[in-house]
Parts: sequence; C-alpha cells; structure tokens
Amino acid sequence: MSEDSAAAGNVIRLAEIRDTPLSVDEVFAAVGDPAAGGVALFVGTVRDHDHARDVSALSYSAHPTVRRELLAVMEKVAADFPVRALAAVHRVGDLAIGDLAVVVAASCPHRAEAFDACRRLIDDLKAQVPIWKHQTFADGADEWVGAC
Repeated sequence: MSEDSAAAGNVIRLAEIRDTPLSVDEVFAAVGDPAAGGVALFVGTVRDHDHARDVSALSYSAHPTVRRELLAVMEKVAADFPVRALAAVHRVGDLAIGDLAVVVAASCPHRAEAFDACRRLIDDLKAQVPIWKHQTFADGADEWVGAC
C-alpha cells in the first residue's frame, strides 16, 4: 500500500453498499473530526417522477466489484482534497418513493473544501461506481439507468 493509499484509508471512514435503510446520522457521525471546520452532506432520495413521467417502482443493483470501485473513487477524492474524513453508503434492492438511495459526506478544515469534496464524491460515485437503477413508470414502461 502506498503512502497516499494509507492516508486515504485513514480518512475513509465508511464505504458500504446496503440492502437495508440508510441513516443520515450514521454518515454524519462517521465524518466527525475535531480538525474539520466544515462538513458537507448529500442525501439522494427516490423521487416520484423522472423526465416528466410518474415513477411507480425503483430498484438498484450493483456489480460484485462495487465496493472496490467505491473505495477507488473515495481514494481519489482523498488525494485531491484536504479531507479529514469521507463516508458513502448506497442502497441496493427495491426502494419506495422517498427512501434514501445514497448518503455521502466529507469533512474538511474549511467549508468550501468540504462542499467541493462532497460534490466530487457524489458526482464520481454516480459516474464510475457500477450501480444500476431500474425504474418502472406508472404507464407500465420501464428503463435501466447507468447500465452499459
């Protein structure tokens, strides 16, 4: 393990994929650090529409390498920003409208850094981590999002 990877390991406090409900409090607590002056948190929820269509059901699935890919994204954020701690949890399985789908957080010495690190974490997670969304619409049609 390189020195950068070891340092990233110290700041990555929570990195999980779960089939059970998520907790904002757990993620917030995971990034607590006395040297952090700012904590930014993002919570993604299941909405009742997408592209002006009513969503009736939604399910997430993940590739077996999902945790490794999530850690790689988090290590990159840790290398690019002065983070004190990072946390990310994503849900898989069947979710209901309003359920928490993803919760990520970053703590840094200053608020601007925390906002930037948190935004990068969620953006890169959505772009690079192999999690796919299957949504069913009220008219019976369905679509996969994120599947290649």
